[in-house]
Amino acid sequence: MRALCWEGVNKLSVEQVPEPEIRNDQDMVVRLLLSTTCGSDLHIIGGYIPAMRPGDVIGHEFVGEVVETGPEVRRHRVGDRVVVCSFIGCGRCWYCRNDMWSLCDNTNTNPGIGQALFGYETAGIFGYSHAMGGIRGSHAEYVRVPFADYGAFSVPEGVDDLSALFASDAVPTGWMGADLGGVRPGDVVAVWGCGAVGQMAARASVLKGAERVICIDRHPERLAMAETYAGAETIDYTSTDVAAELRTRTGGRGPDVCIEAVGMEAHSTGPGHLYDQAKHQLRLQTDRPTAVRQAVHACRKGGTVFVLGVFAGAVDKFPLGMIVNKGLTLRGAQMHGQRYIPMLLERIAAGEIDTAHLATHTMSLDRAAKGYDMFKHKKDGCVRAVFHP
Repeated sequence: MRALCWEGVNKLSVEQVPEPEIRNDQDMVVRLLLSTTCGSDLHIIGGYIPAMRPGDVIGHEFVGEVVETGPEVRRHRVGDRVVVCSFIGCGRCWYCRNDMWSLCDNTNTNPGIGQALFGYETAGIFGYSHAMGGIRGSHAEYVRVPFADYGAFSVPEGVDDLSALFASDAVPTGWMGADLGGVRPGDVVAVWGCGAVGQMAARASVLKGAERVICIDRHPERLAMAETYAGAETIDYTSTDVAAELRTRTGGRGPDVCIEAVGMEAHSTGPGHLYDQAKHQLRLQTDRPTAVRQAVHACRKGGTVFVLGVFAGAVDKFPLGMIVNKGLTLRGAQMHGQRYIPMLLERIAAGEIDTAHLATHTMSLDRAAKGYDMFKHKKDGCVRAVFHP
């Protein structure tokens, strides 16, 4: 079958790879209907995430049709249309039973790498390096889904493939930022980044009762989407001082909750960005925490900062003193999708959450390398490139 493979830093190609097979009783095989790019994929393409090997199939956000099930799969049948969570949970360990699915003890088949990087291993994730299990990704014609009863969810009637696609990762990631960030009715929420995850964090904040949501980005088309589909106010960070603007808009207090949805390759203006970028390129630091620093600086005293963006390791000039002296709560997590996806599919079906607009460019799997180039460089206003086999 055809699949999009990582062949080296900034090198992708569609290759022929073996079709997946049932390996365990709880596996199933899904025929891909649609898969999409994700900003976190850019980190592995650029060589910032360790333990990638040439020939690894990437991709982790997808919707498909069940074509084969293992004998212990109970909740799905051949022919079912399913959205699959990007993180894989066993459903039985302490973390899964406590709804912390991205921390599953049993689905990462290479735990030693994660233990060395983070102190403990994470759960396995589709197509995201051998540090995360080395599990073949979703930019392919077929994919094996381990622990299918816990990670795959039937798509409601009336929800089209394109709308369901983003419930695999972007929508639950954004919702988690608002939920675990503690957004409450009447809050003012600031969201750094107007990609798919940032837009979904903003929409989740609105649905959870935030009085005002303010999104920060520099791309006009993304800022416009945040206004139209999330109901947010916006700030172009290239035209103003973000912290000063947020103080002005909040009567001098600052946002109650700040959600960082940018990640380890953040862009900014001024000499600080050049410093961070140089250290990042030279591998003198693993991440560029520009948006996190801004969020910590802008958040009101006693507020909460939630980090949704993907980070791999150490950062430089982290404002720990601000966190302590302002009494901030700092949280972060990879996406606990199984906690949220069923509820979010219902909200998509009810029209409370719009997602199809995120798919600005749709193309065949054969053009996936081109799609990632457009996505990385924001060509033609690309917010997400979607591939169909």
